[in-house]
Amino acid sequence: MNIHSSCKDAIRECLDTRRFAIAHLYNNEKTMNIHIHDCYEIYYSISGGKQFLIDNRFYDFHPGDIFFINQYESHCLSQIDNVRHERIVLSIYPEFLRHFRTENTDLDYCFSCRSSRFGHRLSLSEEEKKRFLYYIHKLGQSGEFGQDLLDQAAFVELMVFLTRCFLSRCSQEENNPAAAPSHHKQMDQILSYVNQNLTEDLTLHILADHFYISTSYLCRLFKESTGTTINRYITARRITRAKSLLSEGCSVTETCSRCGFRDYSNFLKAFTKAVGISPKKYAQLSNAL
Repeated sequence: MNIHSSCKDAIRECLDTRRFAIAHLYNNEKTMNIHIHDCYEIYYSISGGKQFLIDNRFYDFHPGDIFFINQYESHCLSQIDNVRHERIVLSIYPEFLRHFRTENTDLDYCFSCRSSRFGHRLSLSEEEKKRFLYYIHKLGQSGEFGQDLLDQAAFVELMVFLTRCFLSRCSQEENNPAAAPSHHKQMDQILSYVNQNLTEDLTLHILADHFYISTSYLCRLFKESTGTTINRYITARRITRAKSLLSEGCSVTETCSRCGFRDYSNFLKAFTKAVGISPKKYAQLSNAL
């Protein structure tokens, strides 16, 4: 199959084919602002980086770290090494992955399990890194007869391998619980407050007053810590919640109010810009699956 050099192209192919797509990326593609999309994402870091923000959690990451992000989680690389930034990103259509579910095997688990201690990241061993890249190499082979079936078989093997790694690490964390380190205590408090109060009015002045800081300091702190603006982050988190509610069968009007949007037209505009289709259309497609 074709391995893309653009993450956006891989996401587009994934959504168009409703299967999966791969991108191998270097410094040449600018990282996206905080975003959400209708496919799962597996992010494998080859060169490492400084900071990954997923929902309200920060992660440092190193070569061989791999992240599992579902379609409801907003995320962005908030700090990267501009000299070298190499990664492999798999975009997976959720229903395609669920197609392989059996009574004993749920390959969806690493996208749905979010332990407060464990989160989104695995650090692969040297042997596991080699095995991961082996499967990527198999998927990158070009099209002779039957290649589509071989790609599907290699994909399933890869997901079984990664899910086994994930389950193993979850078990280790349960047996050896440890609190995740905080990158910035004040920033963690702000993110936590925002995520717990998305239905409330979250203006800069309200947030600044709540934390007894100036609006200018709040904007600077947030931008330096996350790489995005506080308003963009709040909108992304509200859209994330909206997608989840619409998928659960909530009406568009109810979803708008339960996500903290005070104005329906603003909700419609923000959702359509972020997701690519209107909330009504998204609800129809989600509930048709």
